[in-house]
Amino acid sequence: MNSLLSLVTFLPLIGAVVLLLFLKGDDSAARKNAKLLALFTTTATFLLSLFVLFGFDASNPGFQFVEERAWLGGLTYKMGVDGISVLFVMLTTVLMPIVILACWQVNDRVKEYMVAFLVLETLMIGVFCALDLVLFYIFFEAGLIPMFLIIGIWGGKDRIYAAFKFFLYTLLGSVLMLIAMIAMYAQAGTTDIPTLLTYSFSSEPIRVLGFTVVGGAQTLMWLAFFASFAVKMPMWPVHTWLPDAHVQAPTAGSVVLAAILLKMGGYGFLRFSLPMFPVASDVMQNFVFTLSVIAIVYTSLVALMQEDIKKLIAYSSVAHMGFVTMGIFALNRQGLDGAIFQMLSHGFISGALFLLVGVVYDRMHTREIAAYGGLVIRMPVYALLFMLFTMGNVGLPGTSGFVGEFLTMAGAFQANSWVAFFAAFGVILSAAYALWLYRRVVFGDLIKESLKTIQDMTSREKLLFAPLVAATILLGVYPALVLDVIGPSVDALINHTEAAVAASHTSLAQN
Repeated sequence: MNSLLSLVTFLPLIGAVVLLLFLKGDDSAARKNAKLLALFTTTATFLLSLFVLFGFDASNPGFQFVEERAWLGGLTYKMGVDGISVLFVMLTTVLMPIVILACWQVNDRVKEYMVAFLVLETLMIGVFCALDLVLFYIFFEAGLIPMFLIIGIWGGKDRIYAAFKFFLYTLLGSVLMLIAMIAMYAQAGTTDIPTLLTYSFSSEPIRVLGFTVVGGAQTLMWLAFFASFAVKMPMWPVHTWLPDAHVQAPTAGSVVLAAILLKMGGYGFLRFSLPMFPVASDVMQNFVFTLSVIAIVYTSLVALMQEDIKKLIAYSSVAHMGFVTMGIFALNRQGLDGAIFQMLSHGFISGALFLLVGVVYDRMHTREIAAYGGLVIRMPVYALLFMLFTMGNVGLPGTSGFVGEFLTMAGAFQANSWVAFFAAFGVILSAAYALWLYRRVVFGDLIKESLKTIQDMTSREKLLFAPLVAATILLGVYPALVLDVIGPSVDALINHTEAAVAASHTSLAQN
């Protein structure tokens, strides 16, 4: 089916339009119908995306399911997926029905809430499928709007501050990316991403403001893209919007933010920074390594100091994204495999952890660690699930978290053994803050009166976690499910990057 990707991408948007136009009223029946329609739409999108996955030829490193049409006066609407992007599409479509189910207790402006999530799903899938610079930029930036509304309308007491901080940080970073895209079009004469992947941008050293820029125009454009993707991931030191956004966002918003939106930064590095600016990626490798190690160690230490469960998990996300950037810029097979695996694994594990916070928050209306203790006595199923995802977050062998961290560190060790050495402290610290959190919330005596009548998880809540449990364990014991799909695309990316870097070194030596 030639329009399958477009159908998968825009089906949630169609559901959002139907919701807006045909669902009237705000009584309990209307609210339930809004949730059911959103759940039906996201589930249908997931089922359609399975046709993409099962029809995908994993041995082909190129783009598949390509659609191309004339659009907007000379621009091209072009969509397609390769071995890397197809799995991020699947991550999005798998998680969105779970997100809608997690909203079942929401009763405030439900129709608008569901519409925001459906529009957001279309924009997120579009980011991973777009094969045109302008189309990518539209999807990438437009995703800010529904998340801004989700935090700003349905968030906590400081939601307005957190929403604007999130919006301004990410928007300002993307302005530089837009300037770089204009420069790329001026130089290459096209906005077609597959064409740009094979285009050789100038890497001859140039002088800017009296300084010699190694890597030339490539480095300048790389920095412009880096400004946007580093904020989106987020990397240290532009990470400060994330804890505020997570704490103030509703549970479903936190799940989408951690599990999918953060991955757009890493995907951007893989789709743009490495293949389009390979020489600059090599030049800036140590710079990224430095920021990654600081993120891993520093934010892990900050996580140890937190008293809010959500904020602790938010800082742990920054640390885990440090492993991702470290793996990507190791510029080798293990590093890239580990980075992609880590992003997918983190999507399931962090999503589950934020859902677990939501379970107790719905009952107790507080996220303070000190408000809990001894939950295993009243909530044994909750305690078991919390333990599984805590172990995944720590990187225990047998969970998906281990595979990603191990491969990124193996890749980093090949590139720079000192980077892997310091990153290993992050693994130790992650065990410290994760187990400390689990100990205080789940174990101990049940002495707080408010907890003595707390109820264990409902059937709906257990259903939410079933696919997340399956993914965390299955990918932990059989990582080939991911590695076989991404392998040819990763190999092609590595070969292209290495060839460009080698050619640049040869050119410099001759000059």
